[in-house]
Amino acid sequence: MVGKGFLGKVLGSRATEENEEYTEIDFSSVEKEVGSGPAETYVRVAELSSLSQIPELKREIYNGNIVIVNIFPIKGDSLTRDRALKDLKQVAADVRGDIAGIDENHIVVTPMSIKVDRTKFTVK
Repeated sequence: MVGKGFLGKVLGSRATEENEEYTEIDFSSVEKEVGSGPAETYVRVAELSSLSQIPELKREIYNGNIVIVNIFPIKGDSLTRDRALKDLKQVAADVRGDIAGIDENHIVVTPMSIKVDRTKFTVK
């Protein structure tokens, strides 16, 4: 089951607190591709709305990419959500990677040799 994950706590998920006001941040000025040529590993972001998307997510992980999945669209359908999480846990195990909840709506699945550190650290 994916609940409020450790990264949500680390990142300070204040927008979800009722008494906090949400502020939109424009990242367009910092979203520039650095370097040239292809990378060995990509961080891919996906929104999961049906089980038919699972094979493509698996393919990305088998290809060595890190996948951040928004599971909000299937959160209300426990059968679909549980099946999707089971499939993603299996692919993480197959590639000796890792899977973890970022917050209640997002999970991250990593390929071989990349593990999610579940301890909180402080930036000084």
